[in-house]
Amino acid sequence: MLDPLIILIALACGMASRAVGLPALIGYLGAGFLLHELQVVEGEILQVLSEVGITLLLFTIGLKLQIKDLLQTRVWGTTLAHMALLQLFFLGVFFLAGKLVPSLALGFSASMVGAFALTFSSTVFVIQVMQERGEMASRHAALAVGILIIQDLAAVVFLGFSAGKVPGPEALLLLLFIPLRGVILRLLTLSGHGELFTLFGFALAVGGAQLFELTGVKGDLGALLIGAVLAGHQKAKELSRNLLQFKDLFLVCFFLTIGLAGWPRGELIVLALVIGVLAVIKPPLYFLLMTRLHTPPRTALLASLSLANYSEFGLIVVAIAASAGWMDAQWSGAISLAIAVSFLIASPLNRFSHKIYRRWCHRLQAFETAQVRATHPDTRNTRVMVLGMGNIGTGAYESIAEVYGSEVLGVDDNDRKLAAHRAAHRRVVAADASDPDFWHRVDLNNIELIMLALTNHQENKLVGRLLEDLGYKGRIAAVVRFEEEAEELERYGISAFNLYAQAGSGFAAHAAEQLRDERQSA
Repeated sequence: MLDPLIILIALACGMASRAVGLPALIGYLGAGFLLHELQVVEGEILQVLSEVGITLLLFTIGLKLQIKDLLQTRVWGTTLAHMALLQLFFLGVFFLAGKLVPSLALGFSASMVGAFALTFSSTVFVIQVMQERGEMASRHAALAVGILIIQDLAAVVFLGFSAGKVPGPEALLLLLFIPLRGVILRLLTLSGHGELFTLFGFALAVGGAQLFELTGVKGDLGALLIGAVLAGHQKAKELSRNLLQFKDLFLVCFFLTIGLAGWPRGELIVLALVIGVLAVIKPPLYFLLMTRLHTPPRTALLASLSLANYSEFGLIVVAIAASAGWMDAQWSGAISLAIAVSFLIASPLNRFSHKIYRRWCHRLQAFETAQVRATHPDTRNTRVMVLGMGNIGTGAYESIAEVYGSEVLGVDDNDRKLAAHRAAHRRVVAADASDPDFWHRVDLNNIELIMLALTNHQENKLVGRLLEDLGYKGRIAAVVRFEEEAEELERYGISAFNLYAQAGSGFAAHAAEQLRDERQSA
């Protein structure tokens, strides 16, 4: 069984890491090294759970694959160019390190693998940062996640080749998963939304990976492919959310096993610290590539800063290379230290990313291409703006448009929503409500009312501060979910509508009106 001491130390280190504003991942890596010092021996179950965590990671990546989004040049072009340039850079770093300290010298194959591992950025870190700031639906989050998925696909190709197996002819039978997509989705629907649904998804990931192994195909690659077959369906999105906690929990075991392998030797520790600091070259390179491929400067900067780190996938790549005998096992510990240092650097950069952009926005706008300038939204002849065109925003738009007509403008950052609204003949534009560049182009003197239908408290506060800094004198109304959120927004002069508290009264009024109509018709 899993030693309770391992669980307690992992929990304590994870909590300590989170308390100082760092991802819990750093704490788990530290817990592994601490357990090594306490001479705790890695058990078989820890290794099994570690492998399950990697399988679930790849399966959930597959569930999120949207080919259309990944085919954008600024996504795949940025990713491939960035990975190629970093590959060359870190090959040079390893070559120089080997010349200066002969004991650090690596063969060409080992150097290629080590450099490849450092080209990734952390999916765990990016998603945690975006979720905490309430920006998962933003364009910069979508761009960063798209880049991460392309990187993960490159890692999966490596995993497939690393197995060293030649698939047998029976592997062709795995193509049956494609026509079976409808059957699998139907079964997922029948399994409901509770534990049976989650268990079915777990069985698809682990059982599918084992099935691929039996045919000579790397099981982790199989898990990703099965997830990709299901991608794009609503049940796939729900399944990804349900498996998220299991995946994160099992990956804790993977990070613990890295630390339990022990500290690298002294010169490797020094090199790991240097490599960790070198993560600072990632954001400028990302920014230059993104803006040259027609990404707005603000989107490029926020996405670049979130990617200013190394990845847990790099650990997986190095661990597999070490198990195959291509690299010394101590390199896993060295890469884990480099990842921890990169997180220490990336955390404050992301905490102050919006302030960094506001401070340097005029210089950064010099990187804006003519193609981006041509897409600036037209906000002329507007008296009312509705920010966030989901269900709540759409209802607000329809109601206020009865009074203001075409002088109402809807604002959203989701291209699919915008296409649906335009088909319904609503006046909408594509913009990020928290983007100061957008507000600088709006004539706020003509705006009488701004309605925040974002349902994200942090973003509501950010927009409120922006409008206050710009001297907006009109009315602002916002949707909130909790009373303390309403109180906080009122300090910014924002009128808050409590979605949960006032939905009940609206529901009662609707029911009473129906009852009154029925009595009158009787």
